[in-house]
Amino acid sequence: MSHAGTTRYPVVPGALSDWAVMFRRALRRSVRGRDTLLISLLLPILLMLLFVYVFGGAIEVGMRYIDYVVPGIMLLCTGFGASITATGVATDIRSGAVDRFRTLPIHRQALLTGHAVEGVVRNLAVIGVLVAVAVLLGFRPHAGIGAALAAAGIIALFVLAITWIAVSMGLLARMPEAAGGFTYAIMFIPYISSAFVRTETMPSWLRGFADHQPATPVLTAIRGLLTGTPQHTAGLAVLWCAGLAAVGYVASAVLFARR
Repeated sequence: MSHAGTTRYPVVPGALSDWAVMFRRALRRSVRGRDTLLISLLLPILLMLLFVYVFGGAIEVGMRYIDYVVPGIMLLCTGFGASITATGVATDIRSGAVDRFRTLPIHRQALLTGHAVEGVVRNLAVIGVLVAVAVLLGFRPHAGIGAALAAAGIIALFVLAITWIAVSMGLLARMPEAAGGFTYAIMFIPYISSAFVRTETMPSWLRGFADHQPATPVLTAIRGLLTGTPQHTAGLAVLWCAGLAAVGYVASAVLFARR
């Protein structure tokens, strides 16, 4: 492995080992922060209960409301989880941990990759728990194996994209508290989309934004795949997710080099 200050970096096997170490470090931090982890799990479940049992009876979406709303709650889970990732990255920057790691013979991007992978794994685990609770409440997807795998792939790609955006926000923030605040914008994106109501019910000036922001095609694709209804936005959803992931990764690399 190369040492700090050189222009050469470890070969792929060495980089994978460094990423694994940083992943375990980030995972231990999340497990130790039980309160934050519990809130990130319980809040989406409480929101699902709120929308299904309080608002669901008054909202007409052309299908059972719980089948309609679960994909939107999945995206909210990602927003809540992103705040944990952003705060963790900002804490490492603020505490001086990055300076110590840079004196070690590890891959330059290992720290960020560890945070990103941990964020993806944690968010997917929370989404899995959410879906299990939704099934207990009556959620009944009608997808075949292929459609279910495609929906899972889009969800995972969206989680990856938002997690890298969160990493970049953690690097941009000057304080861990500010990093968590930056991710509030991510949490609000699903609200102005087809997550909870059809966009046709929105004012024309708002519907234009709702129809053309990333969350709506992602939601339409996931919902269509899970419910077996016709949908034509899977390709657009993948493009949005891949583009956001690329932006987040590049921004993280640039900000990390500057910090």
